[in-house]
Amino acid sequence: MKCRRCKAPAVIDIRRHNAAFCRDCFLHHCKEQVKKAIDEFKMFGPDDNILVAVSGGKDSLALWHILSELGYRADGLYIGLGIGDYSDESGVRTRAFAQAHGYTLVEVSLPSDYGYDIPTAASRTNRAPCSSCGLSKRHLFNKAALDGGYDVLATGHNLDDEAAVLLGNVLHWEPGYLGRQYPVLPAADGFAKKVKPLVKMGEREMAAYCVLLDIDYQVEECPMAEGNRHLGYKEVLNSLEQRSPGAKAAFLSSFFSRGHDHFKDAAHVEKGELNSCDECGSPTTGTRCAFCALRNRVISETPVSIGRKD
Repeated sequence: MKCRRCKAPAVIDIRRHNAAFCRDCFLHHCKEQVKKAIDEFKMFGPDDNILVAVSGGKDSLALWHILSELGYRADGLYIGLGIGDYSDESGVRTRAFAQAHGYTLVEVSLPSDYGYDIPTAASRTNRAPCSSCGLSKRHLFNKAALDGGYDVLATGHNLDDEAAVLLGNVLHWEPGYLGRQYPVLPAADGFAKKVKPLVKMGEREMAAYCVLLDIDYQVEECPMAEGNRHLGYKEVLNSLEQRSPGAKAAFLSSFFSRGHDHFKDAAHVEKGELNSCDECGSPTTGTRCAFCALRNRVISETPVSIGRKD
């Protein structure tokens, strides 16, 4: 195979683009695709301060690197979730990456700062681990962006992630979720602007980006994600993509351009009238936000360990 751009020997082929690239042209392609997404969806400008949610995985570390390479001011946000060795390793890799590149990293620890971890939350509340994790991260991402004065919060959701979420929302016909599924969620009272600059990039491409630049990322998937239905949706879409390259990208981009607007009102209706949480001040439809309700329930149901007094 030869590189489509410069005709040198290729190191990767991307079937949905019917193209292959050498190392340097592939890295250029990745940056161009991210830049295209930023411009197409008007995610942010050159003077905006960006907070990137990073986990130590390929997508978030690659996104942080690409945004910095494109000249944006981007800091990282790492949330320690307390998931045993998995969280320990993700923290080590994230800190090492930030230090190696001279990037600023903001850290929040769920166990140290809020008194609970994801495994405990799942067991004490009978919630699926991914449900407790997602709820906690959304709250803390938003809080960190607002408290830090950032203009926008960027997450590493890629093409494969978003296509799987879209398939699930369509199969279960979730109009509110469909109304919120878009590469940009604008800022509102109590909510930071949120963007997904990797919506044009697949998982395989982000892994290749990291390998070619020697970015040491966490390969292992979260041990608590087993059984997550979106993993099944990804398998279905991967099978379709194998037979029809470009199917995932067409599915997602067509929804953004022709389907999303039909569901925007449903998202607004579902959100309803918002109040301020009595405990943390975050927007909520009740008197206490879902994060504080979860935290209080976990802490109240966690036995207190009494040590021996010497």
